[in-house]
Amino acid sequence: MATSAKESLEVPLNAATAGFGAGMPGYDREKWGFDLDGENKAKALLMWKLQSPHVRAFHLSWMSFFSSFVAAFAMAALVPVVRQNLDLTKADLGASGITTVVGAIGARVVIGAVCDTVGPRMATSGVLLLIAPCVFCASLIVDRGGIIAVRFFIGVGLCIFVCNQFWAGTMFSPNCVGTVNATCGGWGNLGGGVTQLIMPLIYTGIKQSGVPGFTAWRWSFMVPGAMFLVLAFGCLCFSQDAPNGSYRDIRKARTVQVDGKKTFLAGIRNYRTWVLTLNYGYCFGVELTINNIIVAYMFDQFGLSIEIAGIVGAVFGLMNIFCRSMGGIASDVAGKYFGMRGRLWTYFCLQLLVGVFSIVLGTVDETLGGTIAVMIIFSAFVQSAEGACYGVVPFVSRRSYGVVAGLVGAGGNTGSAVTQALFFADNEGLKMTTQEGLQWMGVMVMAVTCTISVLHWPAWGGMFTPAKAGATEEDYYLAEWDAEEVAANLHIPSLRFAMESRSMRGKKLLETYLAKEEGLECSSQDAKKTIASIREDSN
Repeated sequence: MATSAKESLEVPLNAATAGFGAGMPGYDREKWGFDLDGENKAKALLMWKLQSPHVRAFHLSWMSFFSSFVAAFAMAALVPVVRQNLDLTKADLGASGITTVVGAIGARVVIGAVCDTVGPRMATSGVLLLIAPCVFCASLIVDRGGIIAVRFFIGVGLCIFVCNQFWAGTMFSPNCVGTVNATCGGWGNLGGGVTQLIMPLIYTGIKQSGVPGFTAWRWSFMVPGAMFLVLAFGCLCFSQDAPNGSYRDIRKARTVQVDGKKTFLAGIRNYRTWVLTLNYGYCFGVELTINNIIVAYMFDQFGLSIEIAGIVGAVFGLMNIFCRSMGGIASDVAGKYFGMRGRLWTYFCLQLLVGVFSIVLGTVDETLGGTIAVMIIFSAFVQSAEGACYGVVPFVSRRSYGVVAGLVGAGGNTGSAVTQALFFADNEGLKMTTQEGLQWMGVMVMAVTCTISVLHWPAWGGMFTPAKAGATEEDYYLAEWDAEEVAANLHIPSLRFAMESRSMRGKKLLETYLAKEEGLECSSQDAKKTIASIREDSN
């Protein structure tokens, strides 16, 4: 049962707005250097302030995701050696590459619900400890079946991305969540580039120490395995789930618990979830695909050594240092001035250019320099589109944020699996060169991107559609809660988020709204603080 905006503001306003920037245990603005919003989320990312639980969560989440990328694509970085040792065909390599991304599809859906239930801290450390033995087992592979099985289970670790985005969205306010999500995800994705660079070097170093080549690549997997263990214990010992503490303590404090089934249904019944799931498959899915094929392509097409092919292939992933963040920043800036419509147009344009440059990359195959130059531009738009996508995801559902983030993340892996199966797996029905595969992948990206135009929020509108007259953020976010849950005050986080999200109307509409609000008689000091806070963010 939906609660009207008027009722939601009149009844629980004091509870929803109490403690703006003051409820965080040990909060000290002079010490931390940033303000908190009504949910005690940080309004800025000052990544050197390690004494803040917000910043510690940021660093541990991206490093955990980074390690999962290193492990997942370490085998791809060593393909020239591994395929010779195990006598693998192109079809075998294609199958193992697909299983790497398939492994995380179901895991990403499940881990979203796990984050909603036990919190991102336990979810992240749990996945790291569960997958670490599989990483070590990569050293024991002896045949085609072994490499497919091991890469499948290591690929499950990529579900940490959902924990990564959930954790950032839990710790940081809507005014900067696009930038933080993009930076957190981008630095994690950076592992896909770094592994192309470091794994061949680790292999070469071990080999030069006197270890046979077919043994050296196996020893190389001890590095990502150890990273998993170190970060798992780091998450357990030095972080917390949310600004106000651990999920376990927060749940114990409730007299009534949130119904997990209703939370899951609220996420999957929202059509925006599925549109973004489809589209993420053709930005992040493209990155996963390129990570799997780029070293072998450079090695075969231009006759490079494994070390040089790894360095060139690493360039694609290394663009994550700043490009995904730039997509998030662009989304936040567009959101500040043009609201949700600005965020959608930003995402649409960036992803459309992904398709364009994928086609160009497939046609520039005669010179190494030209290929590298186009690959860098292509990578910049791929990473930026990913950041812009997760600048939109937090606004789909407050109640089901973990479910939505999980499904959208799974869409990335699904898109990669489909793309690799269609264009790069040397199928009997669709035999094509890598260059042809890149061109057709670009066509598919542009076709899918057009579906972004159907996204619409009642209070904010869409790319081509205006907002619905009289619609409010409270109506949208509180529609996910029934009367009993509202009576138990379980909807309070959604109400707070609705208040913080009014900036998505765009600067002009927001100023009109605030002027109207200030013209009303309001006896609540908290309400006035809320309005002042929103005005400050809009400026």
